[in-house]
Amino acid sequence: MPDRINRQWTLARRPQGVVGAEDFRLVEGPVPAPADGEVLVRNLLLSCDPTQRGWMAADTYLPAVRIGEVMRSIAGGVVVESRHPGFRPGQLVTGMFGWQDWAIARPGTASAPGPVPPGVPLETALSIMGLTGITAYFGLLEVGRPQPGETVVVSGAAGATGSAVGQLARIKGCRVIGIAGGPEKCRLLTEELGFDAAIDYRSEDVAARLAALCPKGIDVFFDNVGGEILDAALARLAMRGRVVLCGAISRYSDDRPAPGPSNYLNLLTRRGRMEGFIVIDYLPRAAEAVGALAGWLREGKLKDRIDVQEGFERAPAALARLFTGQNRGKQLVKIADPPPGLGGRS
Repeated sequence: MPDRINRQWTLARRPQGVVGAEDFRLVEGPVPAPADGEVLVRNLLLSCDPTQRGWMAADTYLPAVRIGEVMRSIAGGVVVESRHPGFRPGQLVTGMFGWQDWAIARPGTASAPGPVPPGVPLETALSIMGLTGITAYFGLLEVGRPQPGETVVVSGAAGATGSAVGQLARIKGCRVIGIAGGPEKCRLLTEELGFDAAIDYRSEDVAARLAALCPKGIDVFFDNVGGEILDAALARLAMRGRVVLCGAISRYSDDRPAPGPSNYLNLLTRRGRMEGFIVIDYLPRAAEAVGALAGWLREGKLKDRIDVQEGFERAPAALARLFTGQNRGKQLVKIADPPPGLGGRS
């Protein structure tokens, strides 16, 4: 039975181009036993994030996943056995548990389990109140520093981070324009999430639409995509405009580095600033972000968009959805229900 074996997706090879099923290998092994100070977690939900493509390919801000190693990922699950006084069976936790059924987690290490706040669904703890929301919060508010009345443009706006960024910008009194692929996603932005306008990069001239929608320029551009869309935004940068580099999903599958944006000199003439950031730098302040996000969720000012695929075998295909634009918000994979007798308590 799956509950008595540990299925694992391991890295089979370094990806070439778009990530695919051939880059992974499914293996099975025994369920591990926790040592003193450790907990055994039954994973219920696996997270799929664009940064995993970088982890597969080379050393970045974290060492590359080794060939044959369990695919690194955030996951959420329930504590089944605890040999640590801070955790109890039945407790919901999230952490860097990897693409596997069962994980050993140890506080104080890279696999440290994080308790899910009381009353918070596990899906939400992996999305808007997890690293996704924390990324949006600090990337926009600390790096972008939007002011009321400014124009904020977000690329990849229908994705997990982008959709959160746009909503936070609206909460802060900004005018928000999202760039996304396809009419369905654009309608989601304007009709459900409160964006002021949306640009469909698949059917519209992004540069022309930005010129029409941002006659006074872009004050904050939150970039999740890179490439030609970043270049178009740089061309419309307002005086003292800020560009927040969160990701470059359009370039993650390239075999060689792309040339830099041709409009980068606008950073000089407009006295602009372009800054990259990694959310791990802000984790010591995570409680600040989670508290604020929870408040906006309760007030109905913030909505969480979650896309759940079913089945452990779906993990590689679910990751690939991020690079083809098929996902609608935060991409998760449900792999199990809580074990009998452990309903999963926050």
